[in-house]
Amino acid sequence: MAKAWTGSRLDLHLDLQLDLQRDLSAAGPAKRRAALESALREAIRDGSLRPGVPLPSSRGLAEQLGLSRGTVTSAYGQLVDEGFLTSRPGSGTAVADVRDPKPPAASPHRFAAVRPEHDLRPGSPDLAAFPLRGWTAATRRVLAAARPELFGVGDPQGRFELRAALADYLGRTRGVQTSADRVVITSGYHQSVQLIARVLRSRGARTVAWEEPGHAIFRDLVAGAGMDVRPLPVDEGGAVVEALSDEGAAFLTPAHQYPTGVPLEPSRRRAVVEWARRTEALVIEDDYDSEFRYDRRPVGAMQPVATCEVVYCGSVSKTLGPGLCLGWLALPSRLVESFVRAKLETEPFSEGIGQAVLADFVASHAYDRHVRAARLRYGKRRERLVALLEEFPSLSVQGVPAGLHVLVTLPSEGPGESEIRAEGEARGLAVRGLAELYQNTEAARQGLLIGYAAATERAYPAALEALAGTLRAVGF
Repeated sequence: MAKAWTGSRLDLHLDLQLDLQRDLSAAGPAKRRAALESALREAIRDGSLRPGVPLPSSRGLAEQLGLSRGTVTSAYGQLVDEGFLTSRPGSGTAVADVRDPKPPAASPHRFAAVRPEHDLRPGSPDLAAFPLRGWTAATRRVLAAARPELFGVGDPQGRFELRAALADYLGRTRGVQTSADRVVITSGYHQSVQLIARVLRSRGARTVAWEEPGHAIFRDLVAGAGMDVRPLPVDEGGAVVEALSDEGAAFLTPAHQYPTGVPLEPSRRRAVVEWARRTEALVIEDDYDSEFRYDRRPVGAMQPVATCEVVYCGSVSKTLGPGLCLGWLALPSRLVESFVRAKLETEPFSEGIGQAVLADFVASHAYDRHVRAARLRYGKRRERLVALLEEFPSLSVQGVPAGLHVLVTLPSEGPGESEIRAEGEARGLAVRGLAELYQNTEAARQGLLIGYAAATERAYPAALEALAGTLRAVGF
């Protein structure tokens, strides 16, 4: 008979299976103890009770189950002897680790959460450098002053204090002209792209332009929403905007093109704005790593010169970490209602505590301090990486000193991406290939995207050694 009990300090759900078809209280002491032992073993084996989980005291569990304390104590002792439980004076009784030391291999379709030994992939910050002290202080301030509504459904546009803080921050650091009523908070660029595709379709757009090469994951997201995605060539001046025609939107990374690293030159910025005004299209500005420019002040955002045509996108995934799931859109006034409606339709509940903490973190300038420290740290890492690559004259580093990765173009003769990555994988090294970011595979160029932020400070030197060893091993 299955029962759930509450009332003691630790609650525990168990299924006590008795051979006799009668109430537990009618069973003899031996039957009761056997039923309890069996239920605990089964809960541990099937994972309901995980390793390290504390169990109620013998007195507490006895009260929950209507058993004698002696019965529970005897069952606990038996399972400690069998290795299912652990018991230490002063620490109580807890579940032991009886898992299979050889877990089944992960499905190839599952997201790989395990990081490689030497992580030089682009796109992620050093998560070990997350500003825990400042974030904890902001969390305490938020919770100390919290009103009940903080724990409610939430405004689909996002909490006002975060929208206001971001409007101030973006205006000060990126020149973005916006206000709290024109900002929509999202769970990151992934959701931002989903909302953009949804709004574009509601406006009648069916075709968009996407930089080639570009963010393949997000490009596929737009295509999956039913949009026709046309490749927009990229050269040393950024996206070739003269190739735009009747598309409903152009997705661009103008400050630091992903993945080539080149900024969109001024004449092309003007040209794409003129195109958007002439065709009533939108420019989607992904300002994905604008905080990190190492040789001079960052190139400003496009949005200030075309506030009615540009949808400005940002997030904390490259500065704090993608796990916070916090991003934003600075929108033309006429589109705010459409985006809020689209968000409400896809996400009726909006998380509030994280937004409130980020608002405090930004408003207190702790975010500025963290970004400045990260900029210094990543700048030094980039210098070390470029110095290492100079030891291989046939390799060429492309793009301006900015962002969290460098693009290394490969010579036409010699090892290709697949050979280099295979050798690197054998050494525990992970980098990314350029060719996979092309929509038109026939036009794909060979290259490597090497990140310098994801590894920790302690692990970075070994990662560089693994990279150098890989390049030498394949013949560079």
